[in-house]
Amino acid sequence: MYNVEEFDKEKTRVLKYIMFKKRTEQEIKNKFSKTIDENMLEDIIEYLKEAGYINDEDYIDRAINEFIALKSLSLKEVKYKLLAKGLNKSLVEDYMYNHSDELDEYETNSATRIAIKKSTSMDIDEIKQFLYKKGYRQESIEAAVDELK
Repeated sequence: MYNVEEFDKEKTRVLKYIMFKKRTEQEIKNKFSKTIDENMLEDIIEYLKEAGYINDEDYIDRAINEFIALKSLSLKEVKYKLLAKGLNKSLVEDYMYNHSDELDEYETNSATRIAIKKSTSMDIDEIKQFLYKKGYRQESIEAAVDELK
């Protein structure tokens, strides 16, 4: 077992890290696994989860809303970005399934924005190929190209 002072000191370090920018549980483990005892780190993470400082489901929701507001990404790119943060695959897939209507609309709008922007320098087939390589679904690509006609 470890003493309370040490636990509080390490908990404060982790808290500073996640207050600076919201982090996933996996990001915290990656950052502190070499400097904090494994059992203590698990206890700190559990404590911070119970206190509401770490919540991977909220993280997914916030990250996706940020992507929607700031970026033009395919749903495949969104999923890869979330999984790269160490989020549980089924959590990500459940979120995307439960919000599929709004995410489908986002992807179509995103593909359309890209198609319009690229239409000055590419023909329709090149635009389709570009969107396909970025992971856009066929129906989003078709809808985007239809907007150009």
